[in-house]
Amino acid sequence: MQFLVSVIDDKSNPGCTDREPAISAFNERLIAEGYWVFAGGLADTDAATVIDNRGEQAVISDGPFVESKEYLAGVWVWEAPDLDVALKLATEASRICDRKIEVRPFR
Repeated sequence: MQFLVSVIDDKSNPGCTDREPAISAFNERLIAEGYWVFAGGLADTDAATVIDNRGEQAVISDGPFVESKEYLAGVWVWEAPDLDVALKLATEASRICDRKIEVRPFR
């Protein structure tokens, strides 16, 4: 099973910024244990562009999709045998990143 693992930061209570070495070590472990598929950090929400082309004309706007104190800061895609394993890894990831983590299986 593959899981989208979202890293959620909070503008009013951001996670620590010194976590890069710990995150890199965790990523190396994910790779070594065969869970790693893909990962990446995202630019700040100020760099976001939203495109809505559901009407007669495309509407392009600056900024995030929703106004919120919480925002998507990065993602992993993991391959795990089941949800229990993914949740165990996500629990570790939350501590290592000092941020909330959301886990969602792909269909």
